[in-house]
Amino acid sequence: MNYQSGFGNEFSSEALPGALPQGQNSPQRVPYGLHAEQFSGTAFTAPRHLNRRTWMYRIRPAAVHAPFAPLPEGRLHNRFDEVPATPNQLRWDPYPLPSAPTDFIDGLFTLAGNGGAAAQTGIAIHLYACNRAMHGRFFYNADAELLIVPQQGRLRIATELGVLEVAPLEIALIPRGVRFRVELLHAEARGYVAENFGAPMRLPELGPIGANALANARDFLAPVAAYEDIEGDFALIAKFQGRL
Repeated sequence: MNYQSGFGNEFSSEALPGALPQGQNSPQRVPYGLHAEQFSGTAFTAPRHLNRRTWMYRIRPAAVHAPFAPLPEGRLHNRFDEVPATPNQLRWDPYPLPSAPTDFIDGLFTLAGNGGAAAQTGIAIHLYACNRAMHGRFFYNADAELLIVPQQGRLRIATELGVLEVAPLEIALIPRGVRFRVELLHAEARGYVAENFGAPMRLPELGPIGANALANARDFLAPVAAYEDIEGDFALIAKFQGRL
């Protein structure tokens, strides 16, 4: 896999030579007949050092999909005040791997949380256990960014910004609103997902060991541009205000 190195960097990548416009963001005629779209991670008026945005040049506009309809409520929850909290110490055995075919989305369930999407503060902790790829299904979270922590099995995460391969002892951070699909590089996989409703994650300050800190921007990898040009019936699943 090819990556670009850095956290919060200004990256530039193209899947085909000459696909990126030069000297402008949204020309009237985009190379290869693509559609120019800006993905905003902050208000577009945010200060330069806080501003997060990505210009994408797509085969089809992101808005080309049918209207969304609610899915049956499963094991994902965001109403954390409905269950009484306990002061007791708790521990869990590893969650069993599914016997029926289960993809990443169907294999998610909520363990704990506080705050929520409406308040834009707090976090939810989910577990996932799956044994098949997301065939014909894609997902995005409009509520929060996702920190995926594999515990067993390697994942291939195909996002609209490129492809990531993530193994145990690694983490993957998916920005709020980015669409992706999870495939399995092993027969089964399970792990943890932190759903961050608040401000975007950033690296901690350097601390007492200064330049020798253990969390360095160089250790984070961003994908290079990639695309799929395929026809068919697909499902786009959105998480919005706590519901799928």
